[in-house]
Amino acid sequence: MRLDKFLKVSRLIKRRTVANEACDAGRVTLNGKPAKASADVAVGDIIEIALGNRTVRAEVLDIQETTKKEDAKELVRFI
Repeated sequence: MRLDKFLKVSRLIKRRTVANEACDAGRVTLNGKPAKASADVAVGDIIEIALGNRTVRAEVLDIQETTKKEDAKELVRFI
């Protein structure tokens, strides 16, 4: 699954266009390397997102094409 779509489905970022812009600005890393929005996400990957003055780190636990809001928290584990 594409990184920008995963960020939206997992609710780490609310909109896919915002996720795409964050990747283009270099604020998203995948396994310690700057990632493009088109990068493939796999189970076990570590995603870091720089949001303002804080950084969010999450491990990918599951990949689903769509999910309900209540179930989105089961896709990632915050580190």
